[in-house]
Amino acid sequence: MFSFDVDGEITLGLLDKRNAEELLHLINYSRDELREWLGWIDSTTTIHHSIQFIEANWAIFEERSGLIVGIFYRGRLAGMVGFNTIDWVNHIGIIGYWLGSPFQGYGIMTRSVTAMIDYGFNQLSLNRIEIRAGFENVKSRAIPERLGFQMEGRIRQGEWLYDHYVDLVLYGMLASEWDY
Repeated sequence: MFSFDVDGEITLGLLDKRNAEELLHLINYSRDELREWLGWIDSTTTIHHSIQFIEANWAIFEERSGLIVGIFYRGRLAGMVGFNTIDWVNHIGIIGYWLGSPFQGYGIMTRSVTAMIDYGFNQLSLNRIEIRAGFENVKSRAIPERLGFQMEGRIRQGEWLYDHYVDLVLYGMLASEWDY
């Protein structure tokens, strides 16, 4: 099982079925805000959906094709972060993340993403890490910008969200550039 202590307040860890209710509660509480940028919100409405999500994350962990973990802030599930995809041939990891509304503004996501980047470069021996964020998603874009990622381009209509396409910004960081 994967568990990683970020600092005295934050632990990252794989979720299990015992977290399904807490996950659904966090999604429900933050649903309107999350829905603006995450295309899976409307199809995540029951405990069964949460369990399916948790099982899917375990499957990609066991296959070594990704690593998606819960962010636990002072023991409470605050959001999710991780490598949605790991390309082992090219040594590239693609990080995604979201944080529940009550936990925003405390630096939780910056610390969590920093830990995942460090883990990716130093434990997984990745050469490159990418983050993609909605062009107009200022909060999400602030994370890679704060951490020194290079903005490498704009992916026009790169994601379908419910009834429209959104442009994405592609950020990249190379292992040789990481100095945290």
